[in-house]
Amino acid sequence: MTRRPLRPRFVAFGSSTLLLSGLISGCSSSSGAAESGGSTPVQGGTITYAHVQEPSCIFGGWIQQAYISRQILDGLVTEDDNGAIKPWLATAWTVSPDGLSYTFTLKSGVKFTDGTPVDAAAIAWNFDLWENHSGNASAKVSMDPYYKSAKALDPTHVKITLNKPFPQFLRLITQGYYGIQSPTAFKSRTRQENCEKPIGSGAFKVKQWKRGEEVVLVKNPNYTSWPATAKHHGPAIVNEVDWKFVADGVSRYASLTTGQANVVYQVPTSNWTDAQQKYQPIRFITPGKPVSFNLNTKQGVFTDKLVRQAFAYGADRKAAVKAGFHGVIPYEGNPALDQATPDYNAQAAQAYPFDQAKANALLDRAGWRKGAAGIRTKNGKRLTVRLVYGSGYVLTKEGETVLQILQEQWKQTGFEVKLIPATQAEGFSGKYSSPSTYDATPEYWCNSSPAVLWIVWRPTTKAAPNYNNESFYNNDQLAKTIQQANTEQDTAKAGQLYQKAQQVVQDNAVSIGLYPQTSLYAVAKNLKNVWLEKSQGEPVFSDAYFTK
Repeated sequence: MTRRPLRPRFVAFGSSTLLLSGLISGCSSSSGAAESGGSTPVQGGTITYAHVQEPSCIFGGWIQQAYISRQILDGLVTEDDNGAIKPWLATAWTVSPDGLSYTFTLKSGVKFTDGTPVDAAAIAWNFDLWENHSGNASAKVSMDPYYKSAKALDPTHVKITLNKPFPQFLRLITQGYYGIQSPTAFKSRTRQENCEKPIGSGAFKVKQWKRGEEVVLVKNPNYTSWPATAKHHGPAIVNEVDWKFVADGVSRYASLTTGQANVVYQVPTSNWTDAQQKYQPIRFITPGKPVSFNLNTKQGVFTDKLVRQAFAYGADRKAAVKAGFHGVIPYEGNPALDQATPDYNAQAAQAYPFDQAKANALLDRAGWRKGAAGIRTKNGKRLTVRLVYGSGYVLTKEGETVLQILQEQWKQTGFEVKLIPATQAEGFSGKYSSPSTYDATPEYWCNSSPAVLWIVWRPTTKAAPNYNNESFYNNDQLAKTIQQANTEQDTAKAGQLYQKAQQVVQDNAVSIGLYPQTSLYAVAKNLKNVWLEKSQGEPVFSDAYFTK
């Protein structure tokens, strides 16, 4: 069984270092904002933003693409800090009593930056693109198997029809993957042109992409379609955003201290206290599946539930996370959903506390006996775990430190854990994607809805493989529970079902919790109104301004 070469769900970290000189040109679990007020606003200027990972294309189904496409492509709806769905390109919407159709009323007069209208036909075309043609895996799997069709009723009304009720639909389409593009531009230009300069109706448009260095965004002076969550009405206040790619954390943070950057993403946790004192810090816990160890239940040592449970008990994951991230990023014991996600099961997060005595007892029951150098053996085979991790694009250096701490603790209970770093190229090529290539792998999926459970834990079969089910775990009870939750229109009942599903994942120890994907931003004190949208923590620069 092979997997698709691109895994779009990761918030990834850079694998190559851009020298600091290249910058010279030019959660609490809620979305924070750099403070406003106190000084005279300045019109114009350029925000230099130091990001981490450079995507291969500006739009698509990877979180790194959503971060930047959010500046260029408007969405149909948005989410406020309280989790309520608010207008954006759509001013209002109605849902049919059976939950099968959503009719959106659109703002009139909105245009893409190529001059064509953002009308109902354009919206309908985008939905069909995501489902059928774009390669935007995150948009597609978020709607499957519920999306049926999209139809323009007239220029300002579009109807989305579903196969089944799916109350999470509105929340899901607030994500940056669902940015609306110009059909005219998309169909008339080459794939590379669309990739490098997608045409939207957003506050910025792409001026230039200097591969390996930066994407230069310039203000859309005709911007009229700001979301209801915007902090001002009108075009962007700054003239330009220079979106730099700086993979090395030390260099990235140093660019802020020297004034070469105004905003920095993923501040190293060792610098977080300093950033809190000197800059405007924003800490955001991204909802969805946290960074957790997916255990291969199809081949190898983790086909035995007792061994999986022993692995969970056998290391102090909470202490390792605290040590590796200097107490800045919290521990997350729930492997299925993190604490920022609606319908989070806090009770499930308490399972498998550190207990090496329990781990040893479970391994004894499973027939594994202590051997040479303390490593357990069974039928002549060592208790070896091949733990493959994305070095520099799934885990930071601090994340790798966490693994090294855990490796030593697992050894004390008889596990021989081999840490195998995978490059981004190896990960995206599918080198480590079949059951024969790893025993455990730490991964996560950013998503604003508990429906992410269906994306990750849908059973995988030969006829309908689920390439996101990295534990290769098929459980009919789990699948049925998630499907019931996804279609349940009573929110309280749906919440109970989502929590039940999380408990099934935890009870069977098919994944082991570690920490939530947490974004750490630092903003210069003379730059105000930088904020993060709620669904995935994408930075918003259209309201930002400098002060004198």
